[in-house]
Amino acid sequence: MTTSAIDALPVDREQGAIVLREMLRIRRFEEKCAEMYSAGQIRGFLHLYIGEEAVATGVMRALLPEDAVVATYREHGHALARGISADRLMAEMYGKQEGCSRGRGGSMHVFDAAARFYGGNAIVGGGLPIAVGLALADAYLTRPHVTACFFGDGAVAEGEFHESLNLAALWKLPVLFVCENNLYAMGTRIDRALFNTDIAARARGYGIRADAVDGMDVIAVEEAARGAAVRLRTGEGPQFLECRTYRFRAHSMFDAELYRDKAEVEQWKQRDPIALLTARLQRAALLDADALAALERDVEQEIAAAVAFAEAGTWEPVEALTRDVYTPRPT
Repeated sequence: MTTSAIDALPVDREQGAIVLREMLRIRRFEEKCAEMYSAGQIRGFLHLYIGEEAVATGVMRALLPEDAVVATYREHGHALARGISADRLMAEMYGKQEGCSRGRGGSMHVFDAAARFYGGNAIVGGGLPIAVGLALADAYLTRPHVTACFFGDGAVAEGEFHESLNLAALWKLPVLFVCENNLYAMGTRIDRALFNTDIAARARGYGIRADAVDGMDVIAVEEAARGAAVRLRTGEGPQFLECRTYRFRAHSMFDAELYRDKAEVEQWKQRDPIALLTARLQRAALLDADALAALERDVEQEIAAAVAFAEAGTWEPVEALTRDVYTPRPT
């Protein structure tokens, strides 16, 4: 079942502005990361979430603070939507010890125990068994929590995908599997890697309820995620969402992007999730030009402050680099 609710689900002025601002801050944060990467301030690998903002924003709004989140290496948007501050996240991008992972994680390994945000996982599909383990702990301790696990279409071809879905279904674990299907596993188009490209159908093979949703439609994503969360909390077992989305930028900043037609990218940009929601709010007379400009200014100031915070941050002392890595055996 494919759901789309951008014009069907009521959105009031306040909530519409909150959702739009969340997607705007993810977009502007990512754009600033690209700028700072090009300037040499951010180093290592960098995978941008531009174009996919509706997925993280919609799903996170269905979760509670005590729920757990497991993400991929394209996780800046998830981290922001989960409540990790732009200051601490940008400091992490810079490798400063004021970052949420003390500068040790960088772009691909964002972690925040207080937010129950367990990665940032660089291994494709690597977060799936972690999510199953977190959900098993909650089930064992009879805690009414949900674990949301984000992964891309490339992870569907990995063994962890099948092992994790099988165990979650077998033990009826409270896992919300969220596949961000952006059609490309790095540079490989989905129909060149998977014989059956209906990812939701694969999950149904394990007896899991699986819905496909328009991942460019934040309202549809939120509606589907809320329904799944309710079913999870009432003991119906794991739930699966295939969010059909698209990344507007290359796989990473190192990617020459020779594998897809520029016309295809431009076609998908016509369904920009931020533009879709903006138009929806404007048609409903819930957003005017002044309010939109105010949102943009507010986000711009937040991102500028995050960059200033990161640039004023400090490097971890060399003598502390073995902390949490190696502990001498007691004598």
